[in-house]
Amino acid sequence: MIPKGCKRLAEVDFPIAEVSKQAAREKSIRHGHPSTLHLWWARRPLASCRAVLLGLLFPDPCDPLCPGDFKAKARELLPKVGCGSGESDEALRRGLLKFIADFANWDLATNQTYLEVSRALVQAAYPEEPPLVVDPFAGGGSIPLEALRLGCETFASDLNPVACLILKVMLEVIPRHGPKLAEELRRVGAEIKRQAEMELAELYPKDPDGATPIAYLWARTVRCESPNCGAEIPLMRSFWLCKKPNRKRALRYRVERAWGKPPEVVFEVFEPASEREVPPGTVSRARATCLCCGMVLPPERVRAQLVAQRGGGDVVFDDKGRRIGGARLLAVVTLKPGETGRHYRLPTERDYAAVYRAQERLAKLLEEWERGGKQGLCPVPDEPLPLMSGTFNVPIYGMNRWGDLFTARQKVALVTLARLVRERPASEDGAVREEMALVVNRLADGNSSLTRWQNGPEKISNNYSRQALPIVWDFAEACIFADATRSLASMFEWVAEYARAQCGFHPGQVQPADAAEHPLPDETAHVWFTDPPYYFAVPYADLSDFFFVWLKRALPGHPLLRDPFDPQNPLTPKAREVCEMKHWNPDRYADKDKAFFEEGMRRAFAEGRRVLREDGVASVVFAHKTTEGWEALLSGLIKGGWTITGSWPIATEMASRLRARESAALATSVHLICRPRPEDAPVGDWADVLRELPKRVGDWMERLQAEGIRGADLVFACIGPALEIFSRYRKVETAEGREVKLAAYLEKVWEVVGRTALENVLGTEEAKARNGAAGALEEDARLTALFLWTLQTTEGQNGGDENPTEDDEEETEEDEESPSKGATRGYSLVFDVVRRFAQPLGIDLPSWERRIIETNKGVVRLLAVSERAGQLFADDGAMASAEWIAEAPAKTSQLTLFSELEGERAPKVGRRDGRRKALMTPGDVEFPQDRAATTLDRLHAAMLLQAWGQTSALRALLKAEQERGPDFLRLANALSALYPKGSEEKRLLDAMLLAVPR
Repeated sequence: MIPKGCKRLAEVDFPIAEVSKQAAREKSIRHGHPSTLHLWWARRPLASCRAVLLGLLFPDPCDPLCPGDFKAKARELLPKVGCGSGESDEALRRGLLKFIADFANWDLATNQTYLEVSRALVQAAYPEEPPLVVDPFAGGGSIPLEALRLGCETFASDLNPVACLILKVMLEVIPRHGPKLAEELRRVGAEIKRQAEMELAELYPKDPDGATPIAYLWARTVRCESPNCGAEIPLMRSFWLCKKPNRKRALRYRVERAWGKPPEVVFEVFEPASEREVPPGTVSRARATCLCCGMVLPPERVRAQLVAQRGGGDVVFDDKGRRIGGARLLAVVTLKPGETGRHYRLPTERDYAAVYRAQERLAKLLEEWERGGKQGLCPVPDEPLPLMSGTFNVPIYGMNRWGDLFTARQKVALVTLARLVRERPASEDGAVREEMALVVNRLADGNSSLTRWQNGPEKISNNYSRQALPIVWDFAEACIFADATRSLASMFEWVAEYARAQCGFHPGQVQPADAAEHPLPDETAHVWFTDPPYYFAVPYADLSDFFFVWLKRALPGHPLLRDPFDPQNPLTPKAREVCEMKHWNPDRYADKDKAFFEEGMRRAFAEGRRVLREDGVASVVFAHKTTEGWEALLSGLIKGGWTITGSWPIATEMASRLRARESAALATSVHLICRPRPEDAPVGDWADVLRELPKRVGDWMERLQAEGIRGADLVFACIGPALEIFSRYRKVETAEGREVKLAAYLEKVWEVVGRTALENVLGTEEAKARNGAAGALEEDARLTALFLWTLQTTEGQNGGDENPTEDDEEETEEDEESPSKGATRGYSLVFDVVRRFAQPLGIDLPSWERRIIETNKGVVRLLAVSERAGQLFADDGAMASAEWIAEAPAKTSQLTLFSELEGERAPKVGRRDGRRKALMTPGDVEFPQDRAATTLDRLHAAMLLQAWGQTSALRALLKAEQERGPDFLRLANALSALYPKGSEEKRLLDAMLLAVPR
């Protein structure tokens, strides 16, 4: 057994760059991956979990307490995987780190040699018994799955019933039954598919020419309320059907007018030669434009009409089965025998007749249930669907029950499949039924009225393409028996393939539990490794209700599918969930504020400390980019009795994903390595802590930058090492005996990180700013540099999207009530992040409002240089500015940039041919005429002169700045390195720098 006090490898070193590469790569891996078993949000990459676990389990060979037997075994085994023989302890450490980096590769995850070496090394470190790895927030199961892969015992728990069922299948069912389970699932799946196809055949008819429909493309509709119109408006984001270069397809329309009737929109499928031929969409931000008269229906009227249709996902028929309103079928996607590719045709009466039969079938199902006294669950989920700001906006369009998210045909199909799973013979192994229930959930995720047609890859997206349920105007419905994406056969195959690929482990143990009341006894776990919920980041419980309502109908009475704390609750537990915050719904979660979250995390961390052995080690993962989130987590961690001994940022997230672009999400996940803080830990001296902090942060920033960690990822990754100093003490006190709170310490951490970043970016002259000495650049330059430095990304590209393109096809829909994206230029950061940097560096944010920044709804935007033209240049145009610029340094160092010159306002710079190129309307911003021009002002002016082709004026300004001093060029070079590649600002800066006289 590893002796108490012996350092683990993860506490001294870690192959950040190599593991990050493999973790990022894993996002694109599908076959055999846990993500293909069942959706779960914020699932940790297996690569990072496997690598960190090995770092936690392996002792450091350079530690004097490292067992000799472990070192001997490592020297024997590492040559088998090309990691050297480790003649010295230092070489052995390097060999183990290389093994960790190599084994993070997905391609080696099931390699028998690597598995044998890893398990043998773990056994050598723990010769008495396999180490027990505990994860109390197990969620998608990545951490316990990797623990089983390495030969550990594992105890996984979660409060959420859906997570628990996924965990049971992953960690108990599949390992216990082995490869035969995959074949059994394929056999039973084929039986269920045949039976379902017989029962539902009339709802999914083939075309008369033998073509097979694979998707039906629908649009919700509203009526134009113009007095002289009344036409039906199909709500369509796009008229495109397929955007593949070799065979583009789209819809176009004509308006037919008959006497005494509202005008009617008639569609046809065509092959556009260019984008211009395809009509624009009819709906944007919930405003609908009539194709017949051009009237715009405001959001409140669109909502009112859809509420009357309970969301508008179903067709409205008259008593003879003729469509009179509701959802409109735009096109049908088919596969033709002997022909490649998808084909698109207009709908026919046969298509609507199948939907009408589905509605009749659904009505009969519900009637039978009601006649039976409503015994048991309603066949169609009738549990309430809450309105949650920023997450669930569909209730404002009339979808108030979970069943409202599905069309009549989808409801009948899912009800039928849930029944077929429920009615499998009692003699059949329950493991197959549990897997089949997950198949039903996978099918539901791709078959609701919130799934969309992706016109690039020509497939249907899933319902939860992000962590929300926004309205989807035009949606796609799958033909579940076709040979295509989102079909029943493909769902069975995904689950079976996972069972085949991940069955080489012994079973783990899964139990529903509240992390704040853990069921394990004291000092049981060797490793406590978890990815806890983040402060108001993801409302897991509410999101998972989408799946929970179908699981209950496929597996009635299953012991995991209930709320153990409230038997009357028809949905997943909410009362004890720490991440179901009033941020999402103030009425439902009125008492769940930051203090509630902190206390919940404190209790969970205290329980972790209780169940961890005295010689154990822990790791906590965090990937949230709000200061409130970090403070809440760290407060709970320190109050829970832990000290941080290591901190490793691993690139685990896709910065291009929608959540990264719109919210507080990082490209890296910081893995904090922790130990239980001794009961007799000393009291720290505040002065000593502050003396140690700058070197610790500086060394860590240098190490992380060498590993490719950038921007906000670097900021938050430095918090861990800084906390190593603070958390080693029972408490920290000033010389006067006052206890220093965590918040005060974190303010110092932000200050040190900010100052260190500025010194790195702007040069050693910035060190003078610490004492207020001359030579440091002005506030606006420091703010701009810090802003752009923080926006750098670990994934390689500096900065954020200056002109963001349209979101990926499967992530396009937002809350349609929110402000339009892409309407402003510049770069944005969360206000609190900007404030944390600005305050300790003496930057007064209000004084720069509407000069270089603009704050709106908790987000600070750095103004684009083009937006400052009206501030920096006067309104009337001529060519006299060059002379003024040349004279400026000699006049006074306190002159404003282009201030009044001999009683007249300096001219606005125009083109030589007299044509204006004003990038914004001058005068939009009130700019104080008596404010001294800063270095950043003069630099932005030079960039505008470059943009406008004013070479004489630019040459004069550059010459004047060279005479003034080095600050101008120092700032220009620094910002050139910080602006994103390809951005207009970088292009202008680089071109301007080429014009500097040598």
